Amino acid sequence: MIYKIFLLTSGARIRIVATAFLIQVAMVSFITRIRRRLRRAPATVGGNQRMFTWGVLVGAVFAAVGLPLLAPGVLSARNQTPYDTVDDLRLSALPLDKALLLSEISLQNNRRPLAVAREETVKNGSNLMETLLRAGVPGAEAHQAIVALQDVFDPRALRAGQRIQVALDTESDLHLVSVVIPLDAVRTVVAHRIDEKRFFSEAIEKPLSLAVVATNGLIQDSLFQAMNAEGVPDRLIMDLIRIYSWDVDFQRDIQRNDRFEIMFETHVDPDGNRVKTGNILMASLSLSGTELRLIRHELADGNVDYFNENGESVRKALLRTPVDGARLSSRYGKRKHPILGYTRMHRGVDFSAPRGTPVMAAGDGVVEFAGTNGAYGRYLRIRHNASYKSAYAHLKGFSKGVRVGTRVKQGQIVAYVGTTGMSTGPHLHYEIHRGTAQINPLSLKLPTGQKLAGDALRAFQSNRTALEATFAGLIRPLQTAAND
Repeated sequence: MIYKIFLLTSGARIRIVATAFLIQVAMVSFITRIRRRLRRAPATVGGNQRMFTWGVLVGAVFAAVGLPLLAPGVLSARNQTPYDTVDDLRLSALPLDKALLLSEISLQNNRRPLAVAREETVKNGSNLMETLLRAGVPGAEAHQAIVALQDVFDPRALRAGQRIQVALDTESDLHLVSVVIPLDAVRTVVAHRIDEKRFFSEAIEKPLSLAVVATNGLIQDSLFQAMNAEGVPDRLIMDLIRIYSWDVDFQRDIQRNDRFEIMFETHVDPDGNRVKTGNILMASLSLSGTELRLIRHELADGNVDYFNENGESVRKALLRTPVDGARLSSRYGKRKHPILGYTRMHRGVDFSAPRGTPVMAAGDGVVEFAGTNGAYGRYLRIRHNASYKSAYAHLKGFSKGVRVGTRVKQGQIVAYVGTTGMSTGPHLHYEIHRGTAQINPLSLKLPTGQKLAGDALRAFQSNRTALEATFAGLIRPLQTAAND
């Protein structure tokens, strides 16, 4: 009876030591009795005391050696990160008030449990419950944590590859202490144990500060490679290409040793790491000695656009190239048809691109035709105004929601490159219609967008001066190429 009370009230490690000790004493006593019977030797008080002493010593040695192997959770804690206390893991991610709350609970329970941390990755077709069970979390506790997390996060939003971190209490047969889900570089959601049946959850966001970065470089192979080598994020490179696509043909106008400059916003965490990129504030392309500088400016009505140094918007009526990263494979004009074999007029331009490459609307407008159109295959035509339309042929398909009568915005993805109709391979056939005639998209003189004047122009020039001063303080002198 006393031993049962001891087992119920003592800690797990103490129970292991005591049990191992008593087992060894019993084993030595049993072996001693067998040996005496075999030898038919009478028992003596001194002999019993010696056997008992040996039993105590052997039991103590066994307990000391076996304790690390018998402690709950130790055998399953390989490849896991040990923490001196659970607080080391969970308090580092929590606000001070929550951290103090957890410390107070631990002190009230008169124990500071050791913990192990495990990390699991959400598998294809799996969910949060399955992932927690795979990490060794008991089902009932996994359910409690998930219920708590639903206050700050939808577990159904988890995607394959998402990392899940858990802390397990080694003093209580690996009971769940906390679940940590880092959603991105800024936001993390956590669920932490309050007591035996409750968890609290919280979304933690790193405080970010806004910084401005400027860089420049020489173009040797391609603009993308040159900017990427200078640490410009891919998204901003694509933004810059899209901004300049009104005036620059990136297949023909970029030459070796042309130059670029860019200044953009970035968000950094307390450790100085860039975690998010913001807007391009200013950019310049020097192409064959001609500089094209663009400045981001917010108008009085809240609209934002990019303007040249004279306060003229770079936004034009139609895009020259409605697909990014494509190669111009066939120009406007007479050519030998690749399938029919005879010379005929090619009333558009072809851009070779992989199947499925997004196709953008060349300008604001309304979809006039979306369907199959003979040799054109899947075909899309957009009416932009009373004079101009754009057409896209040999498409793989249309974007969701794009149909006749749909209003689209310039740059919006409306379709995908394919090889339908009379086509020898994946490419986009692009046409510009003026009235009833098809004209060359590459030679079209497009009207300029908004031109600032009066107070609006003065506000722009003030903003431009401030940005150029900031840029001058950040940029390094550009070293010319050795063969320049």
